[in-house]
Amino acid sequence: MSHSGQPTPLESRASSALRGTVRVPGDKSISHRALILGALAVGETRISGLLEGEDVLNTAKAMQALGAKVERTRTGIWSVHGVGVGGFAAPDNPLDFGNSGTGCRLAMGAVAGCPIAATFDGDASLRSRPMRRILDPLELMGAKVSSSADGGRLPMTLQGARDPLPVVYRTPVASAQIKSAVLLAGLSAPGVTTVIEQEASRDHTELMMAHFGATIVSENEGPHGRKISLTGQPELHGANVVVPADPSSAAFPIVAALIVPGSDVVLTDVMTNPLRTGLFTTLREMGASIEESDVRGDTGEPMARFRVCGSRLRGVTVPPERAPSMIDEYLVLAVAAAYAEGVTTMRGLQELRVKESDRLEATADMLRVNGVKVEIVGDDMIVEGKGHVAGSGLVATHMDHRIAMSALVMGLAADSPVKIDDTTFIATSFPDFIPMMRELGADFS
Repeated sequence: MSHSGQPTPLESRASSALRGTVRVPGDKSISHRALILGALAVGETRISGLLEGEDVLNTAKAMQALGAKVERTRTGIWSVHGVGVGGFAAPDNPLDFGNSGTGCRLAMGAVAGCPIAATFDGDASLRSRPMRRILDPLELMGAKVSSSADGGRLPMTLQGARDPLPVVYRTPVASAQIKSAVLLAGLSAPGVTTVIEQEASRDHTELMMAHFGATIVSENEGPHGRKISLTGQPELHGANVVVPADPSSAAFPIVAALIVPGSDVVLTDVMTNPLRTGLFTTLREMGASIEESDVRGDTGEPMARFRVCGSRLRGVTVPPERAPSMIDEYLVLAVAAAYAEGVTTMRGLQELRVKESDRLEATADMLRVNGVKVEIVGDDMIVEGKGHVAGSGLVATHMDHRIAMSALVMGLAADSPVKIDDTTFIATSFPDFIPMMRELGADFS
């Protein structure tokens, strides 16, 4: 979906203690993958707890355009009747992924293994994002780019491989999107497709492929890496998928509860996959009161109930090897660091430069305009926490939902209000963020 119309600004003010029990939206990563693998399976896939944000809805529309039957039976409950591995049909129109890099890049992998051509497009933000590192391995597997904008960007037409080739591919960076695109294309290739990561990225694709019936093996590779081997040309079978609450979305009310004195907030069904919990580890090192209970697992993904209370935080050093497990959470971690006492150093954040915006610079700007001292040295961000934030700044969101939500959280304990220039893009991942936070006691106006 391409956004147009007038921006919708919002101001966040210091609030009284946040209290209540909430369930944040279903995990976006799981939602995208459930739709795509359901579309590549034979039979019906029933998905409960699907995130009904714009990013995921655009993936659902794309799967329908590629030939799958996708329908919403009631809120959060979706049915997908798939076409089988390699069975996508050429879409009549361009596939518009709006703001979603994940949906677009994973769908590229799925299309690359099919003998069809499809045009991929998105909004202005997605059109500015690099696609070459996804395309490099897909071209090794036999796919071809027949047209693209300058620099290998969207809009782009991808011709899938008639006879996909299995590959052994070493990812240049820790990226679940690169790995997943290769594995999705590898479903259509004979033999074994192997992805080797120096630093392990989130493993949702591997877990869900196994849930749908693929033979896939993941093993350690070096001190921090993984080697994933997929046997191609399986018959995937429709499956039931329960989508846990998104830890990346949970990060916002969690940090809000930590920085607003006296808060006591409970979040239910939060995913606790160890490759997604770097933020929780870091916050606990900073002194955060975060208790877990009711731990269980569905469709290979563990989840738990979190109780979070207002806490006095202290600065820490976050090691670079933790980045893959919390890459989307550094923005709101920077807010926590601003309210901590002492210096927080976050190392190895190069991936933040190629997200919806240059999140490294945008995060630093968000802090500076509100009186927080922050420095970027190479790919490291250093925040000098003073235990409070002056506020009074106007934050440029750069069409980035996580910048918008992080800035609104920052305002909830600031000395003066914090204003953002546009709330529009929050809907891409967390449509009910503003009403949910107000329900907990947040002062937004």
